[in-house]
Amino acid sequence: LASINEAFERNELDYGRKLYLIENCIYGVDIQPIATQIAKLRFFISLIVEQRLDDTQPNRGVRPLPNLETKFVAANTLLGIAGQLSLRSPDITEKERQLAAVRRRHFTARTPRTKSRYRQQDARLRREISALRADLGLPSGTAQELAAWDPYNQNVSAAFFDAEWMFGISEGFDVVIGNPPYIQLQKGGGALGRLYQDAGFETFARTGDIYCLFYERGVELLASDGHLCYITSNKWMRAGYGKSLRRFFVENVHPIRLLDLGPDIFDATVDTNILLCSRAPTGPVARGPVPREAIACTVTEKYKHSATSLAAYAEENGVRFPLPEPGAQWVILSDIERQIQAKIEAVGTPLKEWDISISYGLKTGYNAAFVIDNQTKEALIAADPKSAEIIKPVLRGRDIKRYHVNWAKLWLIDTHNGYGDVPAIDVNDYRAVKAHLDAFYPQLEKRRDKGNTPYNLRNCAYHAAFEDAKVVYPETAHAANFFYDDGEYFIEKTCFMITGSDLKILVGLLSSTLLTFAYKRFYCGTVLGKRGYQYNKHALEMLPVVQIPEAEQAAFTALVDQILAAKKADSDADTSDLEKAVDTCVYTLYELTSAEIAVVEAGS
Repeated sequence: LASINEAFERNELDYGRKLYLIENCIYGVDIQPIATQIAKLRFFISLIVEQRLDDTQPNRGVRPLPNLETKFVAANTLLGIAGQLSLRSPDITEKERQLAAVRRRHFTARTPRTKSRYRQQDARLRREISALRADLGLPSGTAQELAAWDPYNQNVSAAFFDAEWMFGISEGFDVVIGNPPYIQLQKGGGALGRLYQDAGFETFARTGDIYCLFYERGVELLASDGHLCYITSNKWMRAGYGKSLRRFFVENVHPIRLLDLGPDIFDATVDTNILLCSRAPTGPVARGPVPREAIACTVTEKYKHSATSLAAYAEENGVRFPLPEPGAQWVILSDIERQIQAKIEAVGTPLKEWDISISYGLKTGYNAAFVIDNQTKEALIAADPKSAEIIKPVLRGRDIKRYHVNWAKLWLIDTHNGYGDVPAIDVNDYRAVKAHLDAFYPQLEKRRDKGNTPYNLRNCAYHAAFEDAKVVYPETAHAANFFYDDGEYFIEKTCFMITGSDLKILVGLLSSTLLTFAYKRFYCGTVLGKRGYQYNKHALEMLPVVQIPEAEQAAFTALVDQILAAKKADSDADTSDLEKAVDTCVYTLYELTSAEIAVVEAGS
């Protein structure tokens, strides 16, 4: 007691608190050994700053630092151990008690000799426990793997993680926190995906990201009613690959707080979010279904200019977040935004139910050969006039604007692979084009997007539609850049086209302020930075677009025609009054109130 009192007299009170928490409450795991070493260093510093220096004492009064090898381990968090560690016997229970006692003594051991003795005892007890479990039916390979794992060798990462074996935690953690890595599972040829696809994850998606698996694993590691808090990319909230994770959350956790952090809030390469949730109890201790509502907040740039804390900002700006149906997108909305969404969905018909088709542009596999400038086009035609038959004007995504195009005078060499009753192009019939493509033959030969020969484009069943009337738009945009093309242009892979009925009406509707707002706010699956987003086909097809009564179609189409004509004559023409007239029609069709219109226009 005298020693303890002396330590507290000489040091700040927080020293004792921190030491207690480090020894009894905190554990860490990372696949990179260096991360565990950095974590230990940070904890050492945290303890040192709480000690008062005394020049009259040995080592200036700084107490020896604890040994943290059994508190922070290098291991693959996502992979468990094969076999059941729940196999129990009185002998195993006793030896586990002895092992825990050895590790407690090692935590405060000071001399190398004492540390070595405890580490030898640790290794012996691990071998004995593994052997006892093998006698009870644990696979011999697993038993050997358990015994071989050495927590004191932190230069090697274990191929598995087990909280009970490594930390003695059998009932789960009360709190799991982390910032998991963001790595696409299909990156690097899909090796990472293949590693985890058969590991039993409900949230696995081939096109997904590894952080989704960390969410599931983190929830699995929680005690009943334990809490998890991660900061990750926010893409899971809307992206297609996040559907299984969203379903997992709805079925397995109580969401408590959700912060969606916009661009530039943190110094991160991706937009992030913070989710705080608790594990939903299951079985006989369950207290009922998962709550259907949380508190959520979209953290905007306004926060960076405020003097408040993030917690206070979230509290002040939080809104109710009714938990969506399993798999549905998670979008944080105010009450009035939910009213707007309800009206849109009540009046509109999802675009996938319209008499239209949405298709992507041509994939050449090597644009440097097939997409040519005007000078090259003129040279090919001069060398062989027949070349003009297969050289078509082409648009890229960046060329398509709102109601007009800024064509860059680029051309597509359309050596198509045939479609319908139209035979494939034989490049030998176009000597100048063949000579041009021959210069790129090594690249053409090895590309994936090729047809019958390296000179041909790959199969495209809807090839004829490029020369029909269509609505074209870029997949990635900063605005609703939809344009009605009467069949003049082909498009390449950064664009999409809509073919079918009511195309001019669709141009007006999709370009309207309301449907632009609705798509970005409620249905868009991919948001990029402050302003960018994508018109993904699967997301656009879900947009509820109102079908204009036949008696009103002519007036609406006339407005669109006037805008298109003005922009064709002068791309800088001021058509704002005509576009406002279109907006007014759309607001009326969806029966929005003045208050709802104000929200739409403020958020556009």
